[in-house]
This record gives sequence, C-alpha cells and structure tokens, in this order.
Amino acid sequence: MKSLSTTTRQALARGLAIVILVSLARVASAADRCTPFGDPPAQVNRGFFANLISSHNPICFGGRTLGTWKDSDGTDRYACIYEPEQHSRDNPLPLLVFLHGSLATADSIRLTGLTGAIETNALGDNKRGFILLAPEGRYTTHYYPGVIDSNAMGWDNWYRQLNPSGDVTVAGTTYKENVDAAAIDHFIQEEVATGEVDTTRIYLSGWSNGAAMALLYALNRQSIAAAAIYSAPDPFDAFNDPCTQTPVPRAPTSDAQVQIFNPRIPLLHVRNSCDIAGTCPNGTNFALQMKSIGVNLDDVILNSDGTPVSACDDTCGTSPKANGDVTLLGGAAGFAHHMQWPSAYNAQMFAFLKQHPLLPASK
Repeated sequence: MKSLSTTTRQALARGLAIVILVSLARVASAADRCTPFGDPPAQVNRGFFANLISSHNPICFGGRTLGTWKDSDGTDRYACIYEPEQHSRDNPLPLLVFLHGSLATADSIRLTGLTGAIETNALGDNKRGFILLAPEGRYTTHYYPGVIDSNAMGWDNWYRQLNPSGDVTVAGTTYKENVDAAAIDHFIQEEVATGEVDTTRIYLSGWSNGAAMALLYALNRQSIAAAAIYSAPDPFDAFNDPCTQTPVPRAPTSDAQVQIFNPRIPLLHVRNSCDIAGTCPNGTNFALQMKSIGVNLDDVILNSDGTPVSACDDTCGTSPKANGDVTLLGGAAGFAHHMQWPSAYNAQMFAFLKQHPLLPASK
C-alpha cells in the first residue's frame, strides 16, 4: 500500500485536531451551563407541531380531566383522575400518582392495567380501592439519544431544583422550582383538598422518563409514602446529560452534588435485564448509589418471561451511563421489552406500596 504524503498526513492531523477541539468545546459549553441543580430548566418547544402536542388535553378514558391549570412558565397543564365508586370524604382512600413516559401522554396509563384495579385492589388497611391520578407532562428538550426523543412530551428530571420550600437562592441567584414538580404538587394538592385522600398513603409510580421523574420527586417530597416504578433511567446520571450530579441526604459541598429531602422513602424499581438503550446497567448504578446513602430500594430485574434474575443481559448494554454499547439484536429486544408495562407484576407493586404507609416524622 502506498504511504500517505507528509502534506496529506498533516492535513488529516489538522482535521482530526479540529474535530477534537469542536467536540471539547461542545462539552465545555454544555458544562458551562450547569447550575447548582444540574441542567438549566428544560426549554418548552414552541414549534408548530410541538404546540399542537403540548396543548394536548388528555381524553382520560373512563375517568375525568383536571385542568386547565397554568404553570409558572404559562403552559396549560392537565391531569386525569380515576376514582372508584366508593370514594367519599367519609371513606378516604390511598392516592396513586402515575407519571407517563417520554413520547407518551397521560392517556398511556390505559396500557398499564392500573385503571382496572381502582375498585378492587387495596392499597390501605382493610379497604378496597384507591384513587388514581395521572398528570400530563410537557413537550420540552430531553437529554436522550436520538432525534425523536431529544424534544418530546415528558418530564424534566435534569433540572433538579425540587426543594420542598419552592424557589431558592444560591450565591445571589434565585432558582425556580422545577416546573413539572410544581405541576405534580398542584394536582396532588387539588385532590387532597377534596378530603377523599388518605394522606398517609400517597404513592408514586411511573414508566421510563416518567419513572425517572417519579424517583426524583419521591426523593424530595416527604408527603410521599413510597414509590413503585418501571424501567427508569437514572435521574442523576444517564446518557448524554452534561450536568450529572451525585445525590446526597445533606447540604451539597459543590455543584457536583444535589441534596435530596426524603431519603427515607421506600422505593421499588422494576426493570428488564434487557432494556431500552442499555438502561439495565444504568439502573444497577442507580441502585448502588441509593443504597450507599441509605435509601430503602428494592431492585427487581426481570428477564424476557418475567422471572426475576440477578443481573443484566450484557448483550443489551454494559455501560453504567447507558452510553450505547448495545448489539443490534439487544437493542431491538430492549426496545420491545421497555414498551410493555409489566402488568403481571402489578400485584407485587401494589403489595409493596401497601406495606409502606407514611412513617411518622423523626424527632
């Protein structure tokens, strides 16, 4: 083979150097935008198609719609509410809050089997039934791989300002409360105000991006008794997030850390051994991190037939950040598994939640 000339080698070297510098500049630029609460607040996509979706009013099949309520960004927010026949102020029932996944809406709750359980499944002592609330997210920027999911319906779990006190000031700069967390707060409070909710049994669930938001929310709200979620990317460190943080149950010592305000929360994370975009090892990394700071986490990994297993399938990714080391077949299998809610495991999720009413505040 004929060797490259000196001029050609120099040109290639210059080209490679430019590519590296541009890549480093992009990473540095993204890192420069980091805040004491991770990434800046997600930007609402104001394009024509996005506006059609972002103004979506959920149909709430079999339930009813709550809203319109405007958040602090001026976005119309909605939720679906599903109530059993026996709900009343004389019979306060547990409240289960479900957060839908990315690219989905609140109506995707119909794919979980949860709506069909509100009359018969007991999440409280000696009571049948529970109230089911499904808030709807927004069409915003996401730190997910690929074009389709980089701007989509969902939840902003990258801006981690979920202080229960609301807006906070750090070094002279005021940081607003996460808009999606404020919307979840609003709809929960609206339902609690009816007097029909057993406030010792407010639970959280979610799917995918909604599961990540459910984890982040539950870890920061002492009014939440427990959470049982499905297939969550790590809300603190996953994919191409330039502003990852380590959760700590105390005041942070740097912007690389973020405080969580409800470290006593019992969590159940159900996920797949072969999951979308290599998220199984990412979930394992999250589990280890939670246990290292004393969070009570039950981590359940299911294989393709729904049987619990002890480890992830390496053909579907090995990176703790879910950075794309996935085979073609593994990618297809992970996508297929992720798109199906584990309905056969609903009973175990309900049992976990029922076992964990809100604990008395420690003195």
